[in-house]
Amino acid sequence: MPTLDDILEHVGEFDRFQKQTFFVLCLLSASFTPVYVGVVFFGFTPEHRCSSPGVAELSQRCGWSLEEQLNYTVPEWDGHGASFSSRCRRYEVDWNTTGISCTDPLGSLVRSGSSVSLGPCRDGWVYDSPGSSIVTEFDLVCEDSWKLDVFQSSVNAGFFIGSLNIGYIADRFGRKFCLLTTILANVVFGILLVFVPTYLWIVIIRFLQGLVSKGCWTAGYILVTEVVGPQYRRTVGILYQAAFSVGLLVFDAIAYTIPHWRWLQLTVTLPTCFLLLYYWCLPESPRWLISQGKNDKAMKIVRNMAKTNRKKMPSHFEDIKFEEEDCGKQTPALMDLFRTPQIRKNTLILMYNWFTSSVLYQGLIMHMGMAADNMYLDFLYSALVEFPAAFIIIVTIDRVGRRYPWAVSNLVAGAACLATALIPEDVHWLKVITACIGRMGITMAFEMVCFVNTELYPTYIRNLGVMVCSSLCDIGGVIVPFIVYRLAEIWHELPLIVFTVLGLIAGGLVLLLPETKGRVLPETVEDVENFQRQSAPEAKKIYLYAKEQK
Repeated sequence: MPTLDDILEHVGEFDRFQKQTFFVLCLLSASFTPVYVGVVFFGFTPEHRCSSPGVAELSQRCGWSLEEQLNYTVPEWDGHGASFSSRCRRYEVDWNTTGISCTDPLGSLVRSGSSVSLGPCRDGWVYDSPGSSIVTEFDLVCEDSWKLDVFQSSVNAGFFIGSLNIGYIADRFGRKFCLLTTILANVVFGILLVFVPTYLWIVIIRFLQGLVSKGCWTAGYILVTEVVGPQYRRTVGILYQAAFSVGLLVFDAIAYTIPHWRWLQLTVTLPTCFLLLYYWCLPESPRWLISQGKNDKAMKIVRNMAKTNRKKMPSHFEDIKFEEEDCGKQTPALMDLFRTPQIRKNTLILMYNWFTSSVLYQGLIMHMGMAADNMYLDFLYSALVEFPAAFIIIVTIDRVGRRYPWAVSNLVAGAACLATALIPEDVHWLKVITACIGRMGITMAFEMVCFVNTELYPTYIRNLGVMVCSSLCDIGGVIVPFIVYRLAEIWHELPLIVFTVLGLIAGGLVLLLPETKGRVLPETVEDVENFQRQSAPEAKKIYLYAKEQK
């Protein structure tokens, strides 16, 4: 009997209708960028030092240059303020005292042989930045620097909780309803972020934004892959993720133009209001409608698809009916992911790789933002390498397979992190190149784990397997700010060493997974346990029945 995929062969698998749907959903994918990696610009930490009352007036009276002022009045200043004391401590002296020497100001303020004590920055900080970020607005430096970690972790915690709930909404109420409600919520939370006055409320709204934004992106991914034919699904899925990379370039350009974080947040949020027009220009997924027994609505979309694609739908395709071939329907349970040896191995390796992909991907972006001479240029370079990553995947997965390119991409990412850590700071251009190579490697690994995950589980636990394993991605996102920002205080390159270990282990573990190239999706546990078989039972299908003509 014909399937829905069979009818797509007649009305178009990736023709005008699907291309229009794909294009408008790519706008959604690109708009997710500021939520996912916005901390690079929203939370940028510029060079800073304690504000000391009276220093500016003394510097003006003595005619000091800025460098002379810093050398005289900032502890342990070595030309670029790299030490903790130069950023977070100040001399406990009164710079408003009369009679201070312009050639030896500290010597004139303390007794001979005495040392000058250091104290905390009681009067705030001076930031060497023309713009603003949440760091400069709320002084998230020194003893309060951990609050920046919480700012980023909150959105990832929202991703973790929201993905579970939004997935239910998409399956229960439809892809289109899910998209529209989450887009509206994301717009509201994005605008609220611009106006809330306190750090606590920013963290709360950032968490709420995370609750809806990733689920929204995922619902778009599901919809775009459900309206195309089977031979285009993987490519369309990869290109949908590549649209996120386009969003990186646009976000970088906007951030360069608007260096003030509240105006930047407003600028990237307002255009997403236009995504609410999806109510008129996006179809519901016909596959979801069929699964809900709404056959008439599904057929209406299929006819519109044929009309838009300028194709004639065969007259014998008149109705769609969903049937289960397998009468012994199984109910998925969490323990099914660990019950048998091969599935247990798949689950543990996939969970680790989701975790590692998130930590390295977000971590490299954050670390590059910290280390950058020009964070806008370095962000641009690292974003550009995501396009060859997508191209390499498309070229290799059906020729070479999944396992070896996936393993190599993890190994390259880990090795590049090690090389970046070992290259001296005075060869910054080489550090940027190796960091970009690492970014390309982990981008490939991230995109590959998305679709390989679905190929390693039997039908009845496939969605559960993807949901559980991918949740480690969000847990990694919660942890990574603490890895990057806290370990960098010990040694600036220490986060890269951690990334190296994680990446190399991930690459080795991937080699323990079975190759899925050219294999039919497994239907039963036995299929997974005996994955060397070249065939598997016929997959569950959506059938098209022809009505009798009276």
